[in-house]
Amino acid sequence: MSTTDPHTPVAAGSPATWRPGLRSWLVLTVCEAKMVVRDTAGLVVPVVLPLLILVMSAGPAADQPVTGGYTALDVYVLPLVLTIVLGTIGVVNMPSFLAYYRRTGILRRLSATPASPAMVLVAQVVVSAAQALIGLAGALAVAFGAFGAHRPAHLGTAVAVYLLAMGAMYAVGMVVAALAPTPNAAVAIGLVAFFVLGALGGMFGGVSTLPDPLVTVGEWLPFGATVAALGAAWAGAPVDPTHLLALAVTVVLGAGVSATFFRWT
Repeated sequence: MSTTDPHTPVAAGSPATWRPGLRSWLVLTVCEAKMVVRDTAGLVVPVVLPLLILVMSAGPAADQPVTGGYTALDVYVLPLVLTIVLGTIGVVNMPSFLAYYRRTGILRRLSATPASPAMVLVAQVVVSAAQALIGLAGALAVAFGAFGAHRPAHLGTAVAVYLLAMGAMYAVGMVVAALAPTPNAAVAIGLVAFFVLGALGGMFGGVSTLPDPLVTVGEWLPFGATVAALGAAWAGAPVDPTHLLALAVTVVLGAGVSATFFRWT
């Protein structure tokens, strides 16, 4: 006969009540960071590719005045480069990691422990956001230090747009992770999505050569909306609400679609 009172609460720290604390979250985030560092291509491309585009375009663009003392480097090239940083990390890199974790059963095993698989999502977002900030800092350092770029006229607006754009790109990436059956498929789908968004958003020489319907579509997609909104904030012009709405809608739709179709196993 058991002498344990059935109404006695289980001791704190027992398997029945244990929940991951701050230290567990930090450990998982550090592990995610190590995984990203070991992926050489995924670590280098989101930083080096935008820098190459910046260096190749900044010289001529810095000599082309646009408005109010701002140049084409400030209004066009820098917003494009910063958007590429977000796109490569959010749409290409992050989905491939999540698809790999699902394929190898990591998410399934986590679901059988007190640690929720959602912890992996949070840790991956934290690490990829840190990577995006590193790419941002590197691009700005080169642009300001080597080519004399100007700071945004509306700094607060530019920061807000960048954060909203980060959420939109990650939302697209989560849709890719939800739909891709394998890690290789996640990379392939992510690359196709990134280049389509980039082509319609001016990554390959501006949108002036595109048909008007495609230009309109591109402004509603997150890449084009980000470039246009950042350019406006940099030059001190009002940001078109359409672009902000496009980014917000992408966040909402991406979250809804990925939550519906994402598989943990």
